[in-house]
Amino acid sequence: MDAEREYNNRARVPESAEIIADWARDAAAFRVSGVRAELNLAYGAGAREKLDLFLPPDDGAAPMALFIHGGYWQALDRSFVSHCARGLAGQGVAVAVPSYDLCPEVTLGDIATQMRRAAAFLHRRRGGRLLAAGHSAGGQLAALLLATDWPAWEPGLPAGMVGAALPVSGVFELGPLKGTSIAKALNLTGQDIVTLSPRLLPPPAFEALHVVVGGAESDEFIRQSRDFASHWGGSFEALPGANHFTVLDPFMDPAHPLMIHAGKMAQRLALRPGFAQ
Repeated sequence: MDAEREYNNRARVPESAEIIADWARDAAAFRVSGVRAELNLAYGAGAREKLDLFLPPDDGAAPMALFIHGGYWQALDRSFVSHCARGLAGQGVAVAVPSYDLCPEVTLGDIATQMRRAAAFLHRRRGGRLLAAGHSAGGQLAALLLATDWPAWEPGLPAGMVGAALPVSGVFELGPLKGTSIAKALNLTGQDIVTLSPRLLPPPAFEALHVVVGGAESDEFIRQSRDFASHWGGSFEALPGANHFTVLDPFMDPAHPLMIHAGKMAQRLALRPGFAQ
């Protein structure tokens, strides 16, 4: 296997820079579109430890989702993906979009801790259980949130606080990245590969797990998503014709079947307020 070819998505998709520029433009337009939002909420003390919270028209007791951006843990921030909240908000779900620090300034373990901090902040702010969603690196982080033993991580937090996950085009086994150009900034240790690879962790209890990948992505990305879904006992979907970047297109459309499914995942968490033990 040529790991560089399989995992270097920007090289695989020549128009990726144009797509990402379109994201930034569309995200900025969404933020000023009249959507109800609470911007720049600090979930931690760091400069990048902030999130934007987008609210559906009828907020009330709306279920809560967290959408985590990608960028191989070393690029982008929440401002590139604000518009990815549109689909879920249109399904009546409140969506938080966080930023986090980037490698190599911090480690992957540090980033995972930041996302746990963001999830705990949302629970304390709004209550209830959370749906964790994320793209690429964000897919791995969403899976780690689902696997977290919340009372052990922070006393007082309930078990099952993150009750469902929707990881999109994630990397669930970090080992194959070793030796690629992507891994240079990550400084992965053997311990990182064991503890931060969701595929290598025991399957946690959860309400729902739906793993999504683009049907036009590399064989390795499709394999990783399928294997991870099977290992944890979740469902799997490959979106026909979608590459590593266009796989996010459904998140802008409340009427897309994936967003309808995701909305139901979040609603089930709200309808079952008891926490998994």
